[in-house]
Amino acid sequence: MYSIRKKLSIIILICSVLAALLTAIFVNVTINNKFNKYMVDIQNKRNNRIVQYFEEVYKRDKKWASNSGSEMKHEAYMSDYCLTLLDSNKKMIWMMDPNDIKGKEHFKALSNKSGVYITNSFPIKYNGSTVGYIEIGQYSSVLLSTEDMNFKLSINKGIGASIFLSLLIVIIISLYISKQFSVPIREVSNISVNLSNGDYNSRTNLKTDILEIEKLKSSINTLGEKLKHQDLLRKRLISDISHEIRTPLNILQNNLEAMIDGIFPVNTEQLAALNDEVIRFGKLLNNLNTLKKFESETISINKEKVPLNELLSSICDDFSIALNEKNIELIYNTKSGKNYNIFGDTDKLKQVFINLLSNAIKFSNYSGKIWVNLTRVKEEIIVSIRDTGIGIQKEDLPFIFERLYRGDKSRNKIEGSGLGLTIVKDILTLHSASINVESEEGKGSIFTIRFKAIN
Repeated sequence: MYSIRKKLSIIILICSVLAALLTAIFVNVTINNKFNKYMVDIQNKRNNRIVQYFEEVYKRDKKWASNSGSEMKHEAYMSDYCLTLLDSNKKMIWMMDPNDIKGKEHFKALSNKSGVYITNSFPIKYNGSTVGYIEIGQYSSVLLSTEDMNFKLSINKGIGASIFLSLLIVIIISLYISKQFSVPIREVSNISVNLSNGDYNSRTNLKTDILEIEKLKSSINTLGEKLKHQDLLRKRLISDISHEIRTPLNILQNNLEAMIDGIFPVNTEQLAALNDEVIRFGKLLNNLNTLKKFESETISINKEKVPLNELLSSICDDFSIALNEKNIELIYNTKSGKNYNIFGDTDKLKQVFINLLSNAIKFSNYSGKIWVNLTRVKEEIIVSIRDTGIGIQKEDLPFIFERLYRGDKSRNKIEGSGLGLTIVKDILTLHSASINVESEEGKGSIFTIRFKAIN
């Protein structure tokens, strides 16, 4: 197993080495081919020049002599090639000894020239007839001087140096780039391991300019926050269920023991009080059972065309007695003549609005106000329920739709199972509707629900 930094560095380095080698080979082959072609062109021009020279010599002397054109010997010797002059019958007039060239000190240093001796014969013409031949011999197909060889050597050294420098730069860059990737990924990996081991406070503040890694880092931090909250909710859920179940059972047990011991009389009033606790306990179990059905997706809904304006108006009227008991004013705002139809289950939607209005009344002070607003914006129907109640603490807002969650203030002052808003959220999810809440402690809350309208 390799670390991502090592793996990435190796991949970058291998790719760079291959690219550098292929580039070097391509450049070297191209330069050599071009250079050799250039030298062949020069050599051909030299051969043509030599032939033209001997044609001029013959034109001048009208015959061959033992010294015809012998002045070219010096140039040939200095340029590392040999000349042999033949007459029209290919009989030798004069020739240079190839061993004289091969024995030269600077020639010995050029190892690629110590090969097979090659000769090329060129006809010498006069008035359209061949009057002789000049043979040009050398120890390589392309004759290179010391300067030419030094030039090629310097090019190869330059290519080698550029490869070395390129690889050095690539190594430095690959180490830097791999670090940019590996450090945040390694830290995110460590965070995920910590989270899997139950350390939900583990977070990373590492900065990176790589968008995908930044998203990954943000996601793992968000996951940590959610796991931490879920862990807190889980612990609180156990405590809340224990509290909700223990309270009615303790009341029942204590009162029954008091009746058995003769402390409390067994009368209708006492039995009614015990029955109230049994009913309360039954409601809790019913809510838990309902929640179980939602979470297991076994609950079914019967969708039909529902006019929300009529449904809300009917529900608001049903709360008249509860409103009067606390002297709360309920204001229902909507515009007549508009279409407020949605596709949903009437009974389940009633449960949603009854729950929300019950909470608004429950958490409102005496002589408070509640506003129920129904509006339509394009293809969206919006229901908002606002109250002037005690509000919700800021730290409780993210969790109010969690099962059995209740803020400390509501727990101490007002009864409730903490399942109502969870069921509301689940019902609205089945209707493809959304709900959100805004609240300020001591000033009230606003619940906003958005439905998709139908014609």
